[in-house]
Amino acid sequence: MAAGEQEVPKVVAVVASLLERAAEASDYAAVDRRDSPFRGRSRPCISIRGYVDRIFRYAGCSPSCYVVAYVYLHRFSSRQQSVAVDSFSIHRLFLTCLLLAVKFVDDLYYNNAYYAKVGGISTAEMNVLELDFLFGLGFDLNVTLSMFDDYCRILQSQMCVESPSSTCGVFDEEEEQSKLGEEQQLVVGGQG
Repeated sequence: MAAGEQEVPKVVAVVASLLERAAEASDYAAVDRRDSPFRGRSRPCISIRGYVDRIFRYAGCSPSCYVVAYVYLHRFSSRQQSVAVDSFSIHRLFLTCLLLAVKFVDDLYYNNAYYAKVGGISTAEMNVLELDFLFGLGFDLNVTLSMFDDYCRILQSQMCVESPSSTCGVFDEEEEQSKLGEEQQLVVGGQG
């Protein structure tokens, strides 16, 4: 890691991993979905992990925004099942989720033009994506503390699965497996 470069928090890495798996599962299912503003003509050259790392490096938002963005993505995919969460759309979807999460959660944030530049799209496209996403959610951006905690537990259980350690004994094995099943539903909820 270069001097002055911030280490990516585990929660951000886990969200990136879940996004990657959701896109791969949807790609594998090859379900026909309608075109949407989120769908690119081709797969981006940058992996979703690389993209999320880039956003983390330049966006300057809190790690809690990544949890809220994940909640928004799940909520959107449950309500807008005709919009594929695949490798053609996951980058734009997540950028939009994070933009809205930052606006809703953090006190200080950059404008849409900045996020568009970080995300590799035009400001006009960022504005369209934001509006389309808001209507797709029915402007339901509230995430209760209870819901935030539930998603944090799911992400934490995923951290334990990806890199087990002796410090990761929050859930017993049966509860961890149950949470893992819930996580799979959250990742691809409504995709199917």
